Amino acid sequence: MSTTTDGSRASADEFIDVTDAGHGDGPHGVDPHGVDPHGVDPHGDDPHGDDPHGDVSLDARELAAELAGGDDRATDPDVAAYALGLADDALILAQNLCGWIARAPEIEEDVALGNIALDLLGHARSLLRYAGSYDGRSEDDLAYGRDEAEFRSMWLFELPNGDFAHTIARQLLASTYLLELYRDLTASTDPVLAAVAAKAEKEVDYHRDHAVQWTLRLAGGTEESRRRFLVAFDDTWPYLDELFRDEPLHDRLAGVAVRPSSLRGRVDAVLATVLDDEDVPVPAVPGSSAGGRRGIHHPAFGPLIAEMQVLARRHPGATW
Repeated sequence: MSTTTDGSRASADEFIDVTDAGHGDGPHGVDPHGVDPHGVDPHGDDPHGDDPHGDVSLDARELAAELAGGDDRATDPDVAAYALGLADDALILAQNLCGWIARAPEIEEDVALGNIALDLLGHARSLLRYAGSYDGRSEDDLAYGRDEAEFRSMWLFELPNGDFAHTIARQLLASTYLLELYRDLTASTDPVLAAVAAKAEKEVDYHRDHAVQWTLRLAGGTEESRRRFLVAFDDTWPYLDELFRDEPLHDRLAGVAVRPSSLRGRVDAVLATVLDDEDVPVPAVPGSSAGGRRGIHHPAFGPLIAEMQVLARRHPGATW
């Protein structure tokens, strides 16, 4: 189930019995013979003439219209700071998940993890736009123009992908937390945060279901898949505590922000139900002293954002 040392896709059968997984040939319309699913013949005449990209164009106004929250601007620095923290969590998790594309144990997982990453990127864009509206910074300014200490993502979202079991353990904890967070945030007195949460809640519900299904398959699969999942869960569990730490910011944003500690009971209850199904013990490991909201990051974070920002840093202002 893990990737090989050269990054190529490993056989799923090495890690888990997938004979009942229900994955037939080409369920997503992927032609095994290499024909482009969009109808472009790579060996035929270029349908767009001399321009290999045809007449495709991107309209910034249309892209902005995809974001939840409209054109409203943040007028309170605390609201902008709160939105920025949530945005960074989603942005960094999306960047991590993109690392699985073309390397996941099954091609369906390339698609699934890629789609989850795209959903998270959409949440991040909406929240970055809103946070940046306070002081005139754009989504790109915030995503690609900040140094490591200026990010506010929490460590759970920064953890490296590890093997597939580590990614699923991280996804189970992250999506369970995010779903409860966004459900409560839909009642925020800030209309933009409520609108972003309403859109995100539906998508994160799917993310959690995906993580739960894989958790059950790994923990209840082969001896090897269970061993790897238990190791991964032990490694990931310490970073759960940081998600529920209240900060003075939450005191100042009563009614606007969700108090993190209020989510702990519901998240623990959901996790207990999932873990009980396959008799997975709650790890007896102490919580991490992680401080992502204060700009102190996991050792894996620097290389991650270096890769994420390299193109924007080398070609400032470039458009395509």
